Amino acid sequence: MRRKKRRRLKWRNIIGLLLFIMLIAGGLYGFTVYNSFNKAVATMHEPLEDQQSKEKQPEALKKKEPFSVLMLGVDEREGDSGRSDTMIVLSVNPNNNSVKMLSIPRDTMTEIVGRGKEDKINHAYAFGGVPMAVDTVEHFLDIPIDYYVKINMEGFKDIVDTVGGIDVENDLAFNVEKIKFPVGQIHLNGEEALAFIRMRYDDPNGDFGRQERQRQVIQAVIKEGASISSLSKAPDLFQAIGSNVKTNLTFKEMVNIQKNYKGAGKNIEQLTIQSDGKLIDNIYYGIVTIAEQRRIQDELKSQLEMNSDS
Repeated sequence: MRRKKRRRLKWRNIIGLLLFIMLIAGGLYGFTVYNSFNKAVATMHEPLEDQQSKEKQPEALKKKEPFSVLMLGVDEREGDSGRSDTMIVLSVNPNNNSVKMLSIPRDTMTEIVGRGKEDKINHAYAFGGVPMAVDTVEHFLDIPIDYYVKINMEGFKDIVDTVGGIDVENDLAFNVEKIKFPVGQIHLNGEEALAFIRMRYDDPNGDFGRQERQRQVIQAVIKEGASISSLSKAPDLFQAIGSNVKTNLTFKEMVNIQKNYKGAGKNIEQLTIQSDGKLIDNIYYGIVTIAEQRRIQDELKSQLEMNSDS
């Protein structure tokens, strides 16, 4: 009786089987990441009171139109309404693949919309939360703010730690309590990153030096968060973001931004608004001239493809 030959599993069959297993595992993991991201966005989502008047926004993102975002870095302590320690306006244009990023000095004197008086611009959040901060920035810059992102700065540490820390280029040696920041490329954990962007009194460039550090940290967090090495930490990252970030962006809008505006995020230009310090009733304010205000308004309107006379 002839013995039957055992079938040998060919290498291509083995490779095909492995690829099939990897695809299934990848699909399961992809679903886990997608699910955790969706949950985070649901937690983060907090529309503005007048959101009904902005129904055209999702359609604008699909059509790849320019848009603006107000980023608020907020210090929120127990028993306190909080204050906006950081105010950054991003104007995103997919047609020239660029983002113009304006850090508004917190001491800038302007009309607080809804209060009927002038004060430091960062007080708008303390008086009326996100809606008053958005209205005040819109009035000061004479542009519409399409979206906002509010970040709890204490929780910002968790986001930095979740991505494994960030690398920045420091051009000024300084200390914040026991933390030392030497000149050159440095790696920062969450606590160090927060101290790095908050320091301003020992910087000869004052708020402008602080704005540059903010820009570096934001870009570094985006870079690390989008890197392949951080994918395994995606669920933890989304949880950290969901716990510390509020925004009126929806899940679909975020998907459209990622899909249609990816190239713009690689080209971020820092804008600077000049102001002169002045003591009024023993309180320090940053005074912006009408000419300087108009200059920055025109630059942002051009980036958003608005008529400068609108």
